[in-house]
Amino acid sequence: MTRKNADIENWDVENEEFWEREGKKVASRNLWISIPSLLMGFAVWLMWGMITTQMQNLGYPYSVDQLFTLTALAGLAGATLRIPASFMIRIAGGRNTIFLTTALLMIPALGTGIALMNPDTPFWMFQVLALLSGIGGGNFAASMSNISTFFPKKQQGYALGMNAGLGNFGVTTMQILIPLVMTVGIFGGLAGAPMALESASGTLIGRIEAGTDTWIQNAAFIWLVFLIPLAFAGWFGMNNLRAITPNPGTPAQAFGKILGLYGVGLVTSVIGMLALVWLNMWIALPLTILITVFALRLIPGDIQPNIRKQFAIFNDKHTWAMTVLYIATFGSFIGFSAALPLSINVIFGNMMEVAADGSVTRVVNPDAPSALTWAWIGPFVGALIRPVGGWISDKVGGAVVTQAISVVMVLASAAVGYVMMLAYNATDPNSYFPIFLILFIVLFAASGIGNGSTFRSIGVIFDQQSKGPVLGWTSAVAAYGAFIAPRVMGEQIQAGTPEMAMYGFAVFYALCLIVNWWFYLRKNAYVKNP
Repeated sequence: MTRKNADIENWDVENEEFWEREGKKVASRNLWISIPSLLMGFAVWLMWGMITTQMQNLGYPYSVDQLFTLTALAGLAGATLRIPASFMIRIAGGRNTIFLTTALLMIPALGTGIALMNPDTPFWMFQVLALLSGIGGGNFAASMSNISTFFPKKQQGYALGMNAGLGNFGVTTMQILIPLVMTVGIFGGLAGAPMALESASGTLIGRIEAGTDTWIQNAAFIWLVFLIPLAFAGWFGMNNLRAITPNPGTPAQAFGKILGLYGVGLVTSVIGMLALVWLNMWIALPLTILITVFALRLIPGDIQPNIRKQFAIFNDKHTWAMTVLYIATFGSFIGFSAALPLSINVIFGNMMEVAADGSVTRVVNPDAPSALTWAWIGPFVGALIRPVGGWISDKVGGAVVTQAISVVMVLASAAVGYVMMLAYNATDPNSYFPIFLILFIVLFAASGIGNGSTFRSIGVIFDQQSKGPVLGWTSAVAAYGAFIAPRVMGEQIQAGTPEMAMYGFAVFYALCLIVNWWFYLRKNAYVKNP
């Protein structure tokens, strides 16, 4: 595809005749290249949770706190990078952005694989690679912003639900694929020699005993198999819409803008990580967001007028209403994805034992359910059902669906909190595990449907110039749920009151019911059931 027909001058998808004649074909092609590219973004972003677990089993010379720091740094960077990524499409063009941001994922994939080949790799090197892995999280904002411009309002729920829902399968893909590829030398001598496990490792396919050869580097190298062809597909198959990006410049100029925006986000991610060490989480995270937004306003050159123009979204009350609602949906999905394994390990990994004298102590549960066996089911269901949420919302309206799933999330979170309390204080916690898992699957399903409904609402409420940045902004703020949910749940579990975290989430979902009703469902709503 030449540059001439890669850049589309006229784009009027609200015109039914134009849509049927040529718009649908172009939009569908861009969507089906975007989806696997986004899936790879999620996989590279969140791979550190699996990698650090195996690093510990292989005896890498790092403390548990250091290993958790790598996962946290990738998570923080992914959320923070979504803020500058929100503005990339309007400045650099969709084709240019998706191609480069997908190609950039090869750096942490290749670098992490090489670093893992040597257990003596300095810790700061892994920190840098975890930071760069955050590009995969940031790519979500650019991807959603881009796809929203290709489809008419009547299909926003479908398009954004498909892109985000199938893209989120990167979480499940990563959780299943990494344990498999680490057990086989699929790249031969190119990927180096295996290492022997120092302690047994549980996986989705069974227990691997100590002494087993493990190619941990394959956990990173495997993504290159997909990223290389996807980068070519993005460059030769996607389009820049000149109606959305009037002046992207040459590809080299566009790439410079993208790298500059991500450079700002990487610097503020480091600042945010330091702030989390020095300050309370509830202060550090908003501070990171504010510093990132402020830094974007200081970027010199012709990027600045475009960014300032797009900052107009912050003057719109609907931006803030939809941010709250999106925190409840995607924030819950990504937060519970991170917190569920911890909850299973801690709550069901121990049990109460009553001694002969009547005293009660907590002891290890020898028959505890495996987090690696069960934790992937919730994110799988949440991602799978997200397109359904968009499709239903296109039929009955986004706000109606958001209201319904908010009620479900209030009830389910309160119920799972109660079950967590019973299991945590039980002599046989395993008996509570089935209902615990079912309730969490309900929460994931509701959050997935809600993702589709909120995308639909944003696509209807905002115009072509605003909805992309709004999608990016709301997704950025909600992505910090990957910090908040595990941190809050971990603190409450440590305090012996795990139910309080879930009760707190139930209160938040109840507040979302009020926000959604006030803005979009009451008699004189600002926008009726978008």
